[in-house]
Amino acid sequence: MNEDTFNMQLRKFLKKVGITSQREVEQAVRDALESGALRGDESLQASVVLKVPRIGLEVTITDAISLE
Repeated sequence: MNEDTFNMQLRKFLKKVGITSQREVEQAVRDALESGALRGDESLQASVVLKVPRIGLEVTITDAISLE
């Protein structure tokens, strides 16, 4: 295994996940605020499941996102 290639590919994947996730959450929050489903002072529970089936990896990452 080439460590440099692996590291670069993993960082590229995680960057894509981060950018896409941020964009989707921001749009969903804007939509919810416009529709009245959110007031704008909530804290939202969020989770992400990272799966790499071939190596048996499944990790759930959870946290709260405050809107205030």
